[in-house]
Amino acid sequence: RDQYLKTRVGKGASIGANATIVCGNDIGAYSFIGAGAVVTKEVLPFALVVGNPAKQVGWMSEFGHKLDFDQNKLAKCPESGEEYRLEDGRVQKSSK
Repeated sequence: RDQYLKTRVGKGASIGANATIVCGNDIGAYSFIGAGAVVTKEVLPFALVVGNPAKQVGWMSEFGHKLDFDQNKLAKCPESGEEYRLEDGRVQKSSK
């Protein structure tokens, strides 16, 4: 029991059916883990990961829409209209 590490799941994260998360890995807020994925390392906020081992294949909005970033590294959620910025390999909601 002393070997188990804490695993933190951020607000709004979505974990698909039969996904496996190795203990000690943080799951970022609003991230999406595909069904059957095997998570062996940290998942960044808003990240979309799939596979075994899980690999990041995109970014998601808080409303569950895949984000498509333009040449200025900006994306807009089609449902909420909120803007997101990709900076230094991380996504953040833009403040208005």
